[in-house]
Amino acid sequence: MIKRITFLTTLILILSGCASTPKVATVYPLPRPDTSGVYHRISGGETLWRIGKSYNVEISKIAQVNRLKDPSKIVTGQLLFIPGAKKNIRISAQTGTAVTKTGFIWPVKGKIVSYFGQKRHNTVNRGIDILSYEGASVVASKNGVVSFCGDKVKGFGKTIIVDHGDGYSTVYAYNSQNLVKPGDRVNRRQVIAKVGKSSRSDKHTLHFEIRKRQKPKNPFYYLP
Repeated sequence: MIKRITFLTTLILILSGCASTPKVATVYPLPRPDTSGVYHRISGGETLWRIGKSYNVEISKIAQVNRLKDPSKIVTGQLLFIPGAKKNIRISAQTGTAVTKTGFIWPVKGKIVSYFGQKRHNTVNRGIDILSYEGASVVASKNGVVSFCGDKVKGFGKTIIVDHGDGYSTVYAYNSQNLVKPGDRVNRRQVIAKVGKSSRSDKHTLHFEIRKRQKPKNPFYYLP
């Protein structure tokens, strides 16, 4: 009888101990798509734009493979499959801003309200639209010469184009005021215009494009 009580007591203690022990969840790797590549674990401060540029993979491909509904919403510790990549890359501040070797800077500070390739008003955005405030200073993104300055460009209003002399040019539109004229040489960070708004919006924004040999490029690949 005593042995039976001792056995039952021991069994109860064992069971109670198992119940109080937290269950550790097993973390399984993400299913590998039918293509070569590597998994990248996101560190603090990284963005999909930096990751894509560092691996030289279009962010649209990364978003599609990982089924990202909103590419701007990624979190620290999240695993992303990078299609086509052969090895992991540690994305430091230097790696992330490597594209700034081309010399481009942000023409104005603000929230992006329309991204490159996004369709708005039945047209595809060939640049980005940056939300700002009326009269904010627009600066030249890189040294160059003003190749165009117009007041009534269809769909863009007051517009400036700067030729950077290396096959690249930048476009600044929706301006409320243009402060330069064709032929003017401008330096990076020089104020060239004031923020205005398009005829289709009540918000003050700057439309900004980077073109390589007249072909629009995603500005996120060139901006720090």
